[in-house]
Amino acid sequence: MRNTTRLATLLALGLLSQASALEAKSLVFCSEGSPAGFDTAQYTSATDNDAAEPLYNRLVEFQRGATAVQAALATKWTVSDDGLRYTFHLREGVKFHANNVFRPSRDFNADDVLFTFNRMLDKGHPFRLAYPTEFPYFVSMGLDKNIARVEKTGPLTVVFTLNKVDAAFVQNLAMSFASILSAEYADQLLASGRASDINQHPVGTGPFVFQRYQKDSQIRFKGNKDYWKPEDVKIDNLIFSINTDPSVRIQKLRRNECQVTLHPRPADLPALRADSTLQVLQQPGFNLGYLAYNTQHPPFDRLQVRQAMDMAVNKEAILRAVYGESGQRAVNAMPPTQWSYDDSLKDAPFDPEKAKQLLRQAGVKDGSEITLWAMPVQRPYNPNAKLMAQMLQADWQKLGFKVRIVSYEWGEYLKRLKSGEHDIALIGWTGDNGDPDNWLGTLYSCDAIGSNNYSRWCDAQYDSLVKQAKHVTDRTQRAALYQQAQQRLKHQVPITPVAHSTVNQPIHATVSGFKVSPFGRNAFSGVSVD
Repeated sequence: MRNTTRLATLLALGLLSQASALEAKSLVFCSEGSPAGFDTAQYTSATDNDAAEPLYNRLVEFQRGATAVQAALATKWTVSDDGLRYTFHLREGVKFHANNVFRPSRDFNADDVLFTFNRMLDKGHPFRLAYPTEFPYFVSMGLDKNIARVEKTGPLTVVFTLNKVDAAFVQNLAMSFASILSAEYADQLLASGRASDINQHPVGTGPFVFQRYQKDSQIRFKGNKDYWKPEDVKIDNLIFSINTDPSVRIQKLRRNECQVTLHPRPADLPALRADSTLQVLQQPGFNLGYLAYNTQHPPFDRLQVRQAMDMAVNKEAILRAVYGESGQRAVNAMPPTQWSYDDSLKDAPFDPEKAKQLLRQAGVKDGSEITLWAMPVQRPYNPNAKLMAQMLQADWQKLGFKVRIVSYEWGEYLKRLKSGEHDIALIGWTGDNGDPDNWLGTLYSCDAIGSNNYSRWCDAQYDSLVKQAKHVTDRTQRAALYQQAQQRLKHQVPITPVAHSTVNQPIHATVSGFKVSPFGRNAFSGVSVD
C-alpha cells in the first residue's frame, strides 16, 4: 500500500521520471582527456580505447584484471596443425545496440567479423573508400600483410588464414583494435553517405550503449539491457567526466562527484590512502615512459648524437622529482615483467662531459636549436611530462643546445608525432597483450613508422630478429631472438628508456568489482556502486 501511495503521489506531482533517475545506479568515471572518436581500430591511445571499451566486444578478450585470454563473441577456436588456420565458432543470440537512426534486424553473425577485418585488410573496401582512415595497430603488428584472408564457412563460423605463423595472433585479437562492428550498420551508413558516423555514433555489442559525447566535458552511456552476459551489467548509467587537471579529478572523487579516477599525482597518494571514504588500488606497472629521438631529423640521424643525449639524461633526478615513490628506473625497451626481458643490459653512465665530447666529434655546433615535445596529459608511465621536459631542457642546454618545449592537445600531439614533426618526444606505452611483440614489434619496427614508432627508426638487423621471433612458436627460441633484438636496440639508441611507473588507481569505497588492468585499461563490466 505504501509503495502504491508513493507512486500515485509521484504521478500526481509529475515527478516519476526524476524518482526513477534517483533510484537508477550511476557511476561517474573522472577521465583525463577527450577521445578522438569511438572507432577503436583507428586509435592507440588509452584515452581513446577507454572511451570505446564499454561499447564493444571482441572474438576473444582478456580476463578482467589479468592477461589470460578467454572466449567472448567466439565461444571456442581451433588452430590447424601448421599454425596457419584459425577457426572461430561464434556465439549465438548476441544483439547489436540500436540508436536514433539504426535498429538491427538480425543478431551478430559471421558477416560482422568479415566486415570488421576486411575493412582493415582491403584498401579498396567500399567502406574504407567512403571513410578513409588508418589502422595503426593492425599495420604496425604486420597483420595487414600476414592475414591472407578471412572467410565464413557458416553463419556462425569464421576462418582466418595466415601467410606465416604468428605466435601472438589470438592475444592480438583480444586487443581494442579488433572490436567487432556491425556490418548491417556500416551498410546503412554507406548507403546514406554518412560512413564517418561509425566513429562518432558508435554501435557495438558491449555492456553499455552510447548516448552522447560532448568534447572536453562528458560521455554518457546506459546499461545494455540486452547484453549477452547480463550479470556484467550492474550500472544503469555510466558517465565519463572529462577533466585534464589531476587536482580537479581528485577533488571530485573526494566529494563523491565521481567514483573512479586515474593517474593521481605522486604527492597526492598519502592523503588519498588516509581517506577512509576511498580505496587506492595498486599494481606494478606494465609500462614504460621513454624519450623518442626522431632518427629522420638531423642531428639525431647520427648514433653519436643519440648516445650523447642519452648519457646526459639524469634519470635519478627525474625519478625523484617526477615519479616519487611510484617510479622504477628503466633500462630496457620494455618492462622487466615482460617475458624475454634481457636483464643483462645496462645504461651508459650519466656523463655530461663525455656527451659534450661526442657532440663535438659529431660536428654539432653550440646553440643548435631542437624541439622537445611534452605530453599535455598525465599517463600511467609519466605523471608529469611538463616537469620532466623542463628538467631535460636544463640537462641538454648544458650541452650547448637551445631546447624549445612543444605541446599540443593530446589527440593533436599523437597525430603530429606520427607524421614526424618532432625532434625528441616524451611518450610511453602500456603493454596491450602480454606478448613481447607488442613492445618490440609495435613500437620499434620498420612497419610501425607512421604509427607507433615515434623514433622513426628502421634497422634491418633488428627488424629481421623481431620478425623471426614472431614466426616461431617455441617460447625459448622466441626469447633468444627477442633478447638479441633488445641488445641491438640498446646499442643503436633510438630511444632513452626513463621509468616504469607503479599504477595507483583511486576509487570510492562504494565501488565494488573494479579491477586494475595490467594493460592500463578502465573497464566497467562487472562493476557496481552502492
